[in-house]
Amino acid sequence: MKKYISMMAMALLLAMSFTACEVETDEKPGGVNIEKMCGYWDVTWYAVDANGEVLDEWAEGTIFTYNTADNSTTKMWIDDQDTYWAFQFQCDIDYAAKTFTASERDYDAAGSGKAVLTNGKILEGAGKNLHGAPTDSIAFEISFDDDNYPGKYGFDHYLVTGIKHSGFTE
Repeated sequence: MKKYISMMAMALLLAMSFTACEVETDEKPGGVNIEKMCGYWDVTWYAVDANGEVLDEWAEGTIFTYNTADNSTTKMWIDDQDTYWAFQFQCDIDYAAKTFTASERDYDAAGSGKAVLTNGKILEGAGKNLHGAPTDSIAFEISFDDDNYPGKYGFDHYLVTGIKHSGFTE
């Protein structure tokens, strides 16, 4: 008798597990308003002189671009997650043109200094990953008012270029 009771309990439990989860919403998941500009970017920093000539490869790192809390179509965050200069600030964007800039802005919450970002752009499909597959690329110029390296090493600002991280081991 115990065997039949436990079998009936298992059958009842199994039947309830198939009917217990029903869809409660008709909402469709979606992206953010600026999703084509958002991403995780593998970048290289270059030292550039005042004439725009690249003098030297300076550093490598990562950059993250992401939407604002209010899902704005005119602003985005740019953040290096402490991989080079420890900056995080909002940029003004033109989503249709995939461009971004930031006039003199505090580059962190502590007010450590100001950054100026110019000529920022995201080019869809213009980059290639290590395996040759097309991916988006990013490029911008940036300077920091508390940066001693340009004066010490004879350059003006940085050019940062890179590709969107694919998620695969590169």
